[in-house]
Amino acid sequence: MACLEVCREGKFKEGREECTLDGTVDWHGRPAIKDKSGQWVAGIIILLNQGLATLAFFGVGVNLVLFLTRVLQQSNADAANNVSKWTGTVYIFSLVGAFLSDSYWGRYKTCAIFQVIFVIGLVILSFSSYLFLIRPKGCGDELTPCGSHSSMEVSLFYLSIYLVALGNGGYQPIIATFGADQFDEEDPREGHSKVAFFSYFYLALNLGSLFSNTILGYFEDNGVWALGFWVSAGSAFAALVLFLGGTARYRHFKPSGNPLSRFCQVIIAAMKKWKLEMPRDGEEELYNVHAKDCSMNGNRKILHTDGFKFLDRAAFISSRDIDDQKRGCRNPWRLCPITQVEEVKCILRLLPIWLCTIIYSVVFTQMASLFVEQGAAMKTTVSNFKIPPASMSSFDILSVAFFIFLYRRVLDPLVSRVKRTGSKGLTELQRMGVGLVIAIVAMIAAGLVECYRLRYARKDCTHCEGSSSLSIFWQVPQYALIGASEVFMYVGQLEFFNAQTPDGLKSFGSALCMTSISLGNYVSSLLVTMVMKISTEDHMPGWIPGNLNKGHLDRFYFLLATLTTIDLVVYMACARWYKSIQLEGKCELSDQEENFRV
Repeated sequence: MACLEVCREGKFKEGREECTLDGTVDWHGRPAIKDKSGQWVAGIIILLNQGLATLAFFGVGVNLVLFLTRVLQQSNADAANNVSKWTGTVYIFSLVGAFLSDSYWGRYKTCAIFQVIFVIGLVILSFSSYLFLIRPKGCGDELTPCGSHSSMEVSLFYLSIYLVALGNGGYQPIIATFGADQFDEEDPREGHSKVAFFSYFYLALNLGSLFSNTILGYFEDNGVWALGFWVSAGSAFAALVLFLGGTARYRHFKPSGNPLSRFCQVIIAAMKKWKLEMPRDGEEELYNVHAKDCSMNGNRKILHTDGFKFLDRAAFISSRDIDDQKRGCRNPWRLCPITQVEEVKCILRLLPIWLCTIIYSVVFTQMASLFVEQGAAMKTTVSNFKIPPASMSSFDILSVAFFIFLYRRVLDPLVSRVKRTGSKGLTELQRMGVGLVIAIVAMIAAGLVECYRLRYARKDCTHCEGSSSLSIFWQVPQYALIGASEVFMYVGQLEFFNAQTPDGLKSFGSALCMTSISLGNYVSSLLVTMVMKISTEDHMPGWIPGNLNKGHLDRFYFLLATLTTIDLVVYMACARWYKSIQLEGKCELSDQEENFRV
């Protein structure tokens, strides 16, 4: 069926209604009408949903390290490790959501189901905290310790927070992709809005966490944990209702089937033909879908590329394949279309870039763990007002908002004029490289602040909260620098992985961004464990002891700066090697073959 025939019902019905050109459909499975679906009406609903859901998530996550130390009586190192593992699990679940979304359920259904799980987890957490964990009433602040807890009560707590991890993790990457689906990238005007959506999406994420980091963080820091958790549950429920309310307006891509089987077919087919001699210039002998089809399974074709030559064997038409076609059948485990082969190539090219983002996520995760513990060991009072250490991350959020505005309104137009090539500012890969550079500076700043904090610290302090006379506001530069780096790294990642993955794997592309954060948390936990094991030999207190005044947290920060510098060098080499995906339009060949370079 020709592409224009798909839109016959809408575009030619009255001469006014025009369908989208990217293959999206409405709630009833019919071609989506541009003026009646998607665009900023649906986009704003999704942005508001993201803000409310993020408020709910960070209402738990931002002070979790303090909840573990003050309520469950865990040590600083154990609490930091548990937070890193939990946060890592949140993002590893993004792969589960992406797989179900791309393969079977579609993005709308996947978002709805995981948001329900998210709400259930928050309700259980609120009930368990109010009934069992916060005993005696008012405990869990800086002064009042909580009593012991039974194994069943602790197990219920971990069940609830890992339900929160499953719900938020499975939903988070899908909602980003689903929001981008509301803009037709084949339309120049909507394509520009789609690029802008990712920046506003990340801004909504940060603004949603601002309330959690300030108001909720203040109440939780003062021991009012149950109230904070109930507010989070209410916000998540409101986000779910808002999302369902926009159902009639959304645009949808149909799921493309199990990508694992498609990947395995390419590998097996290539291996079966490994002895065949391939012609040097044999692109014409590679199998492709029929020329009258504009797409494969509703997705745009991917043009053939020269890399990973071995995989081309899967699309090479052998004499046996010709015989199979004469009998009217094709064995997908022996012969695969070029687009299917290129899907595998795209993912293989993305993996080195993705691996290089993990070390950055190690730096990013320090805001939820060691930055908070460092702030708790500083002077946290201004007059008679006590500043919750976790609320300092609000400076990260303000920095994100500022640099998103600065980049979109100032830096991007400026770079476009300087380059004079008609391109839009820095490429995604270039922005990610800038993010790594700023992250290095952020770790150096954090290490220098810790050096000065130790100069003004009381070494004999048993409970290190507030034991240094250095003001907690000295942490502002490191938080602001992390926020600036996020705008370049994470927004760049969202755009890059969404643009560089095939149409049938868009959710997987967003999940790659989330899983880099996941692995960053696991690597952070591993680094803390290794550092403590090595630095505590010969009965030494180690770099990150319970009393930070007896440790050397500054050395850990400088270690992260060194590792990020090495990662930057490797990343630059990978970015220069990378070749961008080359897509064929729905009805005509795309002329965009630009390589992404640092």
